[in-house]
Amino acid sequence: MERGNSKHGPRVDDQMSREANEQLRHTAGSRAEEWRTPEPAGEDQPEATTAPAGDRRSGAPQGMTSEEVEQRSRLGRFITLAALPGDRLTLRANAEENEAPSDILAELDRLPDDVEYRTINEVWAALGHNTETQRW
Repeated sequence: MERGNSKHGPRVDDQMSREANEQLRHTAGSRAEEWRTPEPAGEDQPEATTAPAGDRRSGAPQGMTSEEVEQRSRLGRFITLAALPGDRLTLRANAEENEAPSDILAELDRLPDDVEYRTINEVWAALGHNTETQRW
């Protein structure tokens, strides 16, 4: 038993299939029909942009450069949370355990002896580096 289309024969089916394939192949994209193109902004509407006007955001927080962020992060890689809060000797010992390079150890040696630091940011600020300012 052959199951064919009951409305027209195989010859018409083949012709319709070829026409559909030609239309699919010659379509120049998803916006071929005019009704698919987006409407422009209205007279009282601003044009769409990728960033708000005057907003120059970067990956660095306000008050720091991206290089300073990277240097602070590098310092934090060699001091674990187990060492915090800690004083200069505790932080240096922890950095040595984590195989910190000599420049990081030299930086930690510059810290005062009698101060306890709770965060890497406090250590960074005590070393005289910039820290981010709070955004309002």
